[in-house]
Amino acid sequence: MHMHLPEQGTKDALQTTSSFLKWIYIAVCTGLFGGVIGICFHKSVDYATELRLEDPRLLWLLPVAGLLIVAFYHVTHMEHENTNAIIDSIHFGAKVPLLLLPAIYIGTFLTHLCGGSAGREGAALQIGGSIGWCVGQIFILDEKDMRIATLSGMSAVFSALFGTPITAAIFALEVISVGIVYYSGLIPCLISALIAFWLSSLFGVMPTHFNILIQPLGDLIFLKVTILALLCCFLSVIFCHTLHRTEHFLVSSIKNPYLRIVIGAVVIIGLSYALGCRDYNGAGMDIIRNAVEHGRARPLAFLFKMIFTAITIGAGFKGGEVVPSFFIGATFGCVVGPLLGLGPGFSAAIGLICVFCGAVNCPIASLILSIELFGSTYLIYFAIACGISYTLSGYVGLYSSQKIVYSKIKAEFIDIYAK
Repeated sequence: MHMHLPEQGTKDALQTTSSFLKWIYIAVCTGLFGGVIGICFHKSVDYATELRLEDPRLLWLLPVAGLLIVAFYHVTHMEHENTNAIIDSIHFGAKVPLLLLPAIYIGTFLTHLCGGSAGREGAALQIGGSIGWCVGQIFILDEKDMRIATLSGMSAVFSALFGTPITAAIFALEVISVGIVYYSGLIPCLISALIAFWLSSLFGVMPTHFNILIQPLGDLIFLKVTILALLCCFLSVIFCHTLHRTEHFLVSSIKNPYLRIVIGAVVIIGLSYALGCRDYNGAGMDIIRNAVEHGRARPLAFLFKMIFTAITIGAGFKGGEVVPSFFIGATFGCVVGPLLGLGPGFSAAIGLICVFCGAVNCPIASLILSIELFGSTYLIYFAIACGISYTLSGYVGLYSSQKIVYSKIKAEFIDIYAK
């Protein structure tokens, strides 16, 4: 028996090496494909934003954009496909339709062009999932490997779009099932994210980074950060509930999707003119940057962004909820932080990470995101904030298909879905 052990060890090593090389090749292909699509998507959304800012009258076309989105989704039979469907495909090995790619691409472009309040990272996950599934089919992967390919695609497009490759890889692995990380997908996701990031850099897509407005932190800094993290954690819960309940109310009360999206568009137009500003249309990256780097934000900006986003997504427009969570956290932190004796820019950064962490239930990805966005100077404070936000946000989340496998407060298997 012992004489066969070296042969078995050699065989295992060859299989491991072969699998490793296979996934490197697949990840490179996925990263290149996802990178190209991610670059095009990034530039398309930026172009849509520029056009809207140059001509504010485009807001009046929001109802028309909504009708086009609903019609395109109906024609392509993508009505029920969203980020939750991508997560389900990894849980159950379900197919990710390739038509989801043009559907979410066009839908997000039109939403941003005409002033809907949405992000783009949610769309990146859907586009990336579709790409990953397509690459997996090309390489004739089995059901289990298809799941890793889907995760790799998500990492690639997220990385190309946002310029945070390590966050992209860890987020894709962590967001599916809270309490479990698919380490088998670590190398494929990381390589595809780095390839996409490298490609996007070649084409002039700058990584997202903020320079925090530097001010003295003062005394009792840990206590103040803890209080701010608690407030932001509760805000993330409110944000998730607002999104889900608004969508449920609109879908249940207005059955016709065409009528629903037109009514939502009219409400967005009315609110925009009533408030006399366009800060809450589109993603709002300029507002986030202003809060973090200059310490300036309107007192109720976080509340209005929450309302605009809930109506936009609930009515049927496309995009994502991640950047709106950044907006809400950054503006809230910028306003509340100084009341606690913290600098507004530092508080905005803490708020951004906390609300994101509480909404997606991904503490490790959130901590890495803080480093990629803000550097490592304040890492210890971000770590405390992430821990608090993750633990006390309970079992709510942006994605209802996300599984909470293990309890947040004890070593207990619970296997429930996020609320």
